[in-house]
Amino acid sequence: MQVCKNCVLDENFPRIVFNEAGICNFCLNAKNSSVQKEQKKKYEKRFLELVEKYKGKSSYDCLVAFSGGKDSSYTLHLVKNKYQLNPLAFSFDNWFQSERALKNIREVIQHLNVDHITVLPNFETFKKIMHIAISHNLYSPKTLERASTICTTCLSLIRFIGFKIAIEKNIPFLVFGLSPGQAPVVTSVFKTNPDMVRKMQDAIYKPLFDHLGDIIDPYFLEDHHFKKKEYFPYSINPLAFSDYNEDQMLATIKTFNWAKPDDTDANSTNCLLNGLANKFHLEKFGYNPYTSEIAELVRTGSISRDEGLSRLSAPFPEEPIKIVKEKLGI
Repeated sequence: MQVCKNCVLDENFPRIVFNEAGICNFCLNAKNSSVQKEQKKKYEKRFLELVEKYKGKSSYDCLVAFSGGKDSSYTLHLVKNKYQLNPLAFSFDNWFQSERALKNIREVIQHLNVDHITVLPNFETFKKIMHIAISHNLYSPKTLERASTICTTCLSLIRFIGFKIAIEKNIPFLVFGLSPGQAPVVTSVFKTNPDMVRKMQDAIYKPLFDHLGDIIDPYFLEDHHFKKKEYFPYSINPLAFSDYNEDQMLATIKTFNWAKPDDTDANSTNCLLNGLANKFHLEKFGYNPYTSEIAELVRTGSISRDEGLSRLSAPFPEEPIKIVKEKLGI
């Protein structure tokens, strides 16, 4: 199988083309490091200007989506310690969090001294949502280039629950811990609005509603939320404009007594569902859904190519997948 000589994308990845030197079109079209560096400065400056404007105007300065994984743990550290904000962290417990990840949530929250809330969905409802995500083609092929159907569904629930909380509490910033491979820097700071968020939500809500009906409504914005235009938050992704170095990040969060779970797959530090999601995606489409993210991390020098290839070739954890399948009734 042909694999890009520069990143980790292989011939099964959608729309890929290789030149004579074996370099893929995604690498050839990527921005050079100097342009990326200037973009990071630009968006961090924009964020700092917004911080100066909105800090202290509400009970909380920002709402941080917090899974207990390495990226969201480091993001929470950044907003609290680097940017000196007063965050409210929120977690979506999907019933398949690693026990170590749940412990990491408590450890990081305690060490950073921030308030925290957890949303625990009705298990039977979440189980039905996962069954639909596994058995149906819900989203566009373009969407599935970056995440599996399972992860796209779960992350979308987190996103729209986050919007609901931020709007209801009038919190100016909704912060996510997406890596530079998951979200480009040009999306790291932007003001949301009802029309934008409604379109985003409809792309997820409508396919699920067609199969499940209104049992999914508690996890999405309602009409009254969209009427509060002035309360829609800025969407912020600090890792996109920060220096993303995994070794340095891990060294920092380990001082909060954070530890990597030993029961998740190679590309997750919190969720047992991830292994099953990646396995299904690979079997169906021929490539790991983390391929795109890892390729971008390799291009930006955040991880080495060898590390990226190692993560993609790592075997899926059999016992956790077995446990997840039994719990879901698959």
